[in-house]
Amino acid sequence: MSSNPPPSEAKTQEYEFEQMNLQVGGRIQFITHRTIKPIQHFSTIIGWVKDEYLIVKVPFENNAPISINEGDKLTIRVFSGVNVCSFACVVQRVFPRPFFYAHLSFPVSIQGTSLRAAMRVKVDIPAQVTTPVGTSSVFLVNLSVSGALIESAKRLPEDDAQVGLSFYLIAQPGNRQVRVNPKATIRNINVVKPAAGDKPEVFTYGVQFVDLDPVHYTMLQNLTYEALIADRQKIV
Repeated sequence: MSSNPPPSEAKTQEYEFEQMNLQVGGRIQFITHRTIKPIQHFSTIIGWVKDEYLIVKVPFENNAPISINEGDKLTIRVFSGVNVCSFACVVQRVFPRPFFYAHLSFPVSIQGTSLRAAMRVKVDIPAQVTTPVGTSSVFLVNLSVSGALIESAKRLPEDDAQVGLSFYLIAQPGNRQVRVNPKATIRNINVVKPAAGDKPEVFTYGVQFVDLDPVHYTMLQNLTYEALIADRQKIV
């Protein structure tokens, strides 16, 4: 059996705190170990005092804060753009209502894995494509920070044509719908013929985003991150 890592990842290595590129308000995965099977939650970074402690929001589930106590052992995972870093820590102090934040021990040993820069995530998102001849309804079947794969019942322009895309992503906190509308360049075209002969053929288009809004870039990073740590089957 091969011991080589998947092509999407490099080997795990030791990282320095600064290499995690932590951002105030950045999302983290917050893993508790109070049951036989670790439980995954999402939280955000409030801040830190170097070499002393981290300050994080207590995760909420079903509109209520999860139960954590001083001394609980946690694993924290952070996505820094092209790296996934994780470290063990201990809950030092919990600040309940109305603040709902906690002090965690400062990381001592940080393990990181470098990822493919434009890792793609399987999705099924309705979208609109605007071309010089009009607007068509399509589906996005995978997404990355650099582009997307589109399925369309209609033929779109040929390679290297620029089109307008419009679709919605869910933003946290609050499950807000955010409209993402980048320009994109068509890089490749394929025709998929269904196995059933009575069904129409489907056109697939690989597109590359042009001048993606930094806020939307971050949202696509988070989409990749959450798929990576919560449902690896979605990684293409």
